[in-house]
Amino acid sequence: MEAAIGVLVSQFKAYAGSDGSSDTLSRGEFQKLVASQLPNLVKDAGDPAVIDHLMSTLDENCDGELTFLEFWQLVGRLANQHGGFGK
Repeated sequence: MEAAIGVLVSQFKAYAGSDGSSDTLSRGEFQKLVASQLPNLVKDAGDPAVIDHLMSTLDENCDGELTFLEFWQLVGRLANQHGGFGK
């Protein structure tokens, strides 16, 4: 699990850092990350409406960017669905 956490953190920072700040994901960075890294777990990851909806549900402070903790909520939801938990 430690390796998986390391991968999640490094991927977040790699995508977040494309516009200068490695602390948050802009909408564009988030879309690139989801489309590239989660294409099988996020339906229609290339659809801007899907990305807008995800951003609005994850962006708790409504600043238009996602912190790692905000992004982590998506990881938890996807893991929950993928594992068949909460059905």
